[in-house]
Amino acid sequence: MKGSDTLMETYAVAMTILFTVFVYALEQVLDQRQANAYKMKIFPKQLEITVSKIDAEKKNDPTQSKKKEGEDSSKGFDKAQPILPQLQDTFTKSQNYGTDKINFQMFSTFYGLIESVTFLMLGFLPYIWDTSVTLGERYFSLNENENEIKISLIFLLLTSIIGLITSLPFEMYSTFSIEKKHGFCNQTLGLFFADKVKSFILTLLIGGPFVAALLKIIKWGGEYFYLYVWAFSFFFSVAMMTIVPIFIMPLFNKYEPLPDGDLKKNIVAMAGKLKFPLTKLFVMDGSKRSSHSNAFMFGFGSNKRIVLFDTLLDQVEGDEVLAILGHELGHWKLGHTLENLVVTQVYLGAAFYCFSLCYSSNELYRAFGFDGIDRPVPTMIALLLFFQTIWAPIDKILSFATTVLSRMNEFAADKFSSDLGMGSKLQTGLCKISLENLGAMCPDPWYALYHYSHPPLVERLSAITELEKKKG
Repeated sequence: MKGSDTLMETYAVAMTILFTVFVYALEQVLDQRQANAYKMKIFPKQLEITVSKIDAEKKNDPTQSKKKEGEDSSKGFDKAQPILPQLQDTFTKSQNYGTDKINFQMFSTFYGLIESVTFLMLGFLPYIWDTSVTLGERYFSLNENENEIKISLIFLLLTSIIGLITSLPFEMYSTFSIEKKHGFCNQTLGLFFADKVKSFILTLLIGGPFVAALLKIIKWGGEYFYLYVWAFSFFFSVAMMTIVPIFIMPLFNKYEPLPDGDLKKNIVAMAGKLKFPLTKLFVMDGSKRSSHSNAFMFGFGSNKRIVLFDTLLDQVEGDEVLAILGHELGHWKLGHTLENLVVTQVYLGAAFYCFSLCYSSNELYRAFGFDGIDRPVPTMIALLLFFQTIWAPIDKILSFATTVLSRMNEFAADKFSSDLGMGSKLQTGLCKISLENLGAMCPDPWYALYHYSHPPLVERLSAITELEKKKG
């Protein structure tokens, strides 16, 4: 019987390592395909055809604004010129930026594989847990069996510190080498480390109580603990949807009301037309860290807010901002926001139910170094091992499914903005954002299918063009 158990433990470890290597190999093939796509020197023909049609429509549109006298176009998009030649001029920069990012991604992924397998083979989790027990006993007089949750918090602290240390060189290189090289990094070292300190403290202040409550519920909930865990996770998610934007995000960025003017008036009018319960409009100083742009909505129930990056306002014109927000409001109007919440909750419910089936699987835990006969496996460790082993293949499949769903929703939101009469403005806005952010203009189709939550630029532009044709 003992030999059979040993065989099962060896099988569990081997399958985990095999799956980890398989995923790495698959993603490495896709990364290499993308790297080859970034080596292309010729501007993609389909994008050229699509954007030339947009330029032709833009040229014949009397509502298109012209460059004002004295306006500086030495940097960024020149609205007085056609879009296509500007994208073509930026193509080489975009390819170089993409090459640097994908090469770095391939290296960091390889490091992640080596780290994961090494930690697994050397028994990293048992070692850190034993270290946590030792520290708890020595400095806080904690007993492992009686104070498991407190020991788990020490474990969380140690693993957070180790994760911060191992990821820091990669984040610094990405920020201060790649992003800075291509003109996107605006932050200082002081701001970078200040963000790290704030993030780490918030992880402990929020993550600590959350983990403690989660472990307490699992121990208290009995056979159907997964139902209580799911309910707790749901209410925590809803609470964080409100707390994070209002209390946490302002710790990192400044949020100021959008100044009065035509843009604000038009946004409020569009929100009213769509019955979107807009309460506040903010501009966020995203430029203090990066030149990349964005816009997002937040809030729960009838208290909705919209945030525009200051970089977005610099990159696109007022009508294009409206078209982009029309897209974002489309996600809300079409139920995508609620759909994402439901999908997330179903995912969590399924995950915790499956965990409940494996919670008492001693063979699984012994396979990864927790082999004490009289020593119960810590719940924290059981959770980590479950999500790193049994749930990992399921998670990859579900992650791909949600990526496909996200792309479908993006097309639907584009259609919603187009149906509001803003299709052409959305197209020019997307082109400008891609130009300013050096977006990928010819991504590998298989790489995009696997990784991209948003369709490639040319697919979105082509779809909007077809929609505009149907409207006549």
